[in-house]
Amino acid sequence: MKVLVTGADGFIGRNLRVALGEREGFEVLPVTRASSEADLAAAAAGADAVIHLAGVNRPTDPVEFATGNADFTARLCALLSATGRAIPVAFASSIQAARDNAYGASKRAAEAHLAAYGEATGASVALYRFANVFGKWSRPDYNSAVATFCHNIARGLPIRIDDPSVPLRLIYIDDVVAELLRFLADPGQGVRFPEPGPVHATTVGELARQVEAFRDVRSTLVSERVGTGLVRALYATYVSFLPPGSFSYPVPMHGDARGVFVEMLKTPDCGQFSFFTAHPGVTRGGHYHHTKTEKFLVIKGRARYRFRELLTDQTFEVESDGGTALVVETIPGWAHDITNIGDDELVVMLWANEIFDRQRPDTVASKV
Repeated sequence: MKVLVTGADGFIGRNLRVALGEREGFEVLPVTRASSEADLAAAAAGADAVIHLAGVNRPTDPVEFATGNADFTARLCALLSATGRAIPVAFASSIQAARDNAYGASKRAAEAHLAAYGEATGASVALYRFANVFGKWSRPDYNSAVATFCHNIARGLPIRIDDPSVPLRLIYIDDVVAELLRFLADPGQGVRFPEPGPVHATTVGELARQVEAFRDVRSTLVSERVGTGLVRALYATYVSFLPPGSFSYPVPMHGDARGVFVEMLKTPDCGQFSFFTAHPGVTRGGHYHHTKTEKFLVIKGRARYRFRELLTDQTFEVESDGGTALVVETIPGWAHDITNIGDDELVVMLWANEIFDRQRPDTVASKV
């Protein structure tokens, strides 16, 4: 399938082109601001489908709203009609099209041209009134407040907030691209206004607080809940704005005669991750917990774990090495320790189900 993509070098266009490049059977016919009218006509003549992303949203002259949105769309529709084929079109309109401003009016006019094209030719036309789209490869001070906040906060630059209570409706770039791919797979029938999602509701102030929290993870080591929903998408966006020099960062390393202990990451409600080392013959631990539990995994070396039940003095031992993917858990009410029984340094990955609290450590010394 040959897909004409207008605005192919824009934010959505770049993400869509990468996604299409990952799939068999697609050829992109890109149209950008540098394309001539002849280029546009040639692309229209060869297209099997159109993803119309081109538009103007921050012009130096308000007249550009009409020329860049409505007039360009009218020319595109004329070229598509001239092919004599009912070429399906998906259009990236905006929620601003429902508002009384110059940008919204130009988007409504573009929608009207496409609707007329669809009705005249029988082509499928999907008019997407996208919320504020955010994600990787967006431009600060242009595409969205998300891009600006992520860019500036990642670089230690100030952000400006006039009213933190201003509401925002956001849609993530991956969800936009997924919707456009669904359209290409099944354009459907007629002229319609699909409602892509999920759309996330937040405020300018909450957005800033969340992005600043991502920045602070490197000092507190306490991660935000970045696995689902809006926070997941915002975190991916924030990280995408890190300059290469900030791809890495140090974490504290605590060392003594036994080896080192390094905390990597903490979570608000799912514990923390760390690792420790032990020199040959060294034993670490020698304590018990009432509630805290841990999981140990030997990455390098050979270890012997010993356990003793506090009430019965029942004992138990288990050995593990770096060549065996064996997780050993500590059990509340059982004293435990771990000894390097190999000839090399022992390296052990550790997960604890809660963040260590010096005021309530739940760690009581007790020999095994």
